[in-house]
Amino acid sequence: MPVGHAQQSQNSITPIYRAFRLMSDLASALLSLASMKTLPLAVVSWLVVLVVSPRPAGADASDRSLTPYFVVEGERAGAQFPLERTDIDAKIAGVIADVVLRQTYHNGGDKPINAQYVFPASTRAAVYGMKMTIGQRVIEARIKEREAARQEFEQAKREGKSASLLEQDRPNIFSMSVANILPGERVFVELRYTELLVPSEGVYELVVPTVVGPRYGAPAKGAASGAGVGYLPAGSAPPSPVSVQVAVAGGMPIQSLESPSHPLAMTWAQDRTTATLALKDPASAGDRDFVLRYRLSGSELASGLLLYPGDKENFFLMMVQPPQRPAPELIPPREYVFIVDVSGSMTGFPLDVTKRLMRDLLTRLRPTDRFNLLLFAGDSRLYAPESVPANATQIDAAIAYFDAQQSGGGTELLPAMQRALALPAASAKASRSFVVITDGYISEEPELFEHIRDHLGDANVFSFGIGSSVNRHLIDGVAKAGQGEPFVVLSTDEADRVATKFRDYIESPVLTQVKASFQGFDAYDVAPASLPDVFAQRPVVVFGKWRGAPQGQISLTGVSGRGRFVNTFDVRRHAPQKTNSALRYLWARSKISELSDFSAEDANRDAVVKLGLEYNLLTRFTSFIAVLQVVRTDGRAQDVAQPQPLPAGVPEEAVGMEIGAEPPLLVVIGLMLAAIAWRSRRRVARRGAW
Repeated sequence: MPVGHAQQSQNSITPIYRAFRLMSDLASALLSLASMKTLPLAVVSWLVVLVVSPRPAGADASDRSLTPYFVVEGERAGAQFPLERTDIDAKIAGVIADVVLRQTYHNGGDKPINAQYVFPASTRAAVYGMKMTIGQRVIEARIKEREAARQEFEQAKREGKSASLLEQDRPNIFSMSVANILPGERVFVELRYTELLVPSEGVYELVVPTVVGPRYGAPAKGAASGAGVGYLPAGSAPPSPVSVQVAVAGGMPIQSLESPSHPLAMTWAQDRTTATLALKDPASAGDRDFVLRYRLSGSELASGLLLYPGDKENFFLMMVQPPQRPAPELIPPREYVFIVDVSGSMTGFPLDVTKRLMRDLLTRLRPTDRFNLLLFAGDSRLYAPESVPANATQIDAAIAYFDAQQSGGGTELLPAMQRALALPAASAKASRSFVVITDGYISEEPELFEHIRDHLGDANVFSFGIGSSVNRHLIDGVAKAGQGEPFVVLSTDEADRVATKFRDYIESPVLTQVKASFQGFDAYDVAPASLPDVFAQRPVVVFGKWRGAPQGQISLTGVSGRGRFVNTFDVRRHAPQKTNSALRYLWARSKISELSDFSAEDANRDAVVKLGLEYNLLTRFTSFIAVLQVVRTDGRAQDVAQPQPLPAGVPEEAVGMEIGAEPPLLVVIGLMLAAIAWRSRRRVARRGAW
């Protein structure tokens, strides 16, 4: 028996077994009532059905997932969905991507409608603009505090005016609401955002999410009204096409360009310094993230200094390539705790990929390493009470232990993380890392991030996202809060490649004690406030503002396995350019992320509102509002919610999971009937014995 199976026994009472015991006791009580003729058998049967029936959708919103149902309110059920298509146009110049997302709404019915739609974006997106077009009228949206924007939208809606409202539910999930779309009318809503593309091992990656996965747990506080939109049946075609066009200007020849998620049609410039591409099949693109990866021929682009001279403030961005890895003999012993999701949403492809990934990771550990497994769904189970040596016996036993697992239940990551962080360290000298593997379909992100940040001194935290459309806010946030790195496995074919990338990444830190310093360059408001250890060939990024003349030096220092590291920029050799205007938004987004993305409740609300209003950015507490100041209807338009396609590979069981209510309804009913039959048989047997 592998180490830890005794420990497992006290934690591995399955949800189905617990449900069976509960149903058995309940059945006994109900049958007792029936046998005493206290209740007629028909009433007993009705009580059985009542006990196991789901609660109404509005019974307790705090116990439902973020998007459990497709809801249509108004006079006609089955109204035509208003979102006709989504067009995404991205331009990449150097390390900065500028993206325009346009949504076309079409009222195909015979009455005015109001529409709500939830859609994703990049976790690093700085959303800085929105406009609405109705016929020949173009209305530029204004940024306002969230509550004020919502009130203005609702008032316009009541008054019969056309309006659009863009709100942030999470840093990567937005809600779009449009009001009073007339019959036969098309409304175009366009939003603009920018993000920084930081290469890892020389590979740049642009991710454009296209669908929001279901979240297990309570709704996020302050979630927009559009966050109640539900899902189509698993396997359904996306209800509207998603087209993506990207223009890449590398500044030097592009060595490779590919998408692991979608087939592409590409056109190259003769010198291969630029390329344009588009999806071959927009109609089926909307159930998985669009991912673009490219590599440049040169090796120096990852390091550099960008300067933007603004009207009121000046901004800079420094990217520094870290040194090469140290020799293997300089690497200290390592300990890994793998925290693995085996919940219901991992059924099928995600769990199969996870098993393959775990097999790869465990078999490549070194004999001097130690490891442990913590599997979680509604509860958690440990492979061993403490980390075990990475010898062949323990690795084989751990693989067999994990291969025997079946998925089911909710996704309670926070208690699992708390349990993992409380485990005793294998050695004070070992480099300790926690590795979270999940699809991330939960809604308790801020509390989880906060708990990880409170234990920053204990270990590095890395995250693996498994699936075609993972919750990248959670995957990125876990890694950022733990000063680690996120990894995403999109398909079975990618498991080996990403596992290799992860192993290479955590082989050893390439730079520690990292600091930025300024000599003769008047820098201020520098972000991040502290720099983490660097584990791979991924540039160190520093944002900031500067005053006065662009002069002096900026230095990045640290300690590598080969000794002291120094990289210095002479500011005079880098001319300020107006074309670097995105730095203004990227700096503000970086500050907002530190203040807001990984904090619970309303922490730092005033500071985030100030940044959002000053820099025209969408945040948790600021929204974009556009209103056409013309009364167009009587204010009684029909409400329609736009459903999402489920992400490719995600089963319907992932939608609408209640906290603690792990067994599906049919399983519970089956258990109830089995319990009744069992109790009845025991009663008959006892009568025969008497």
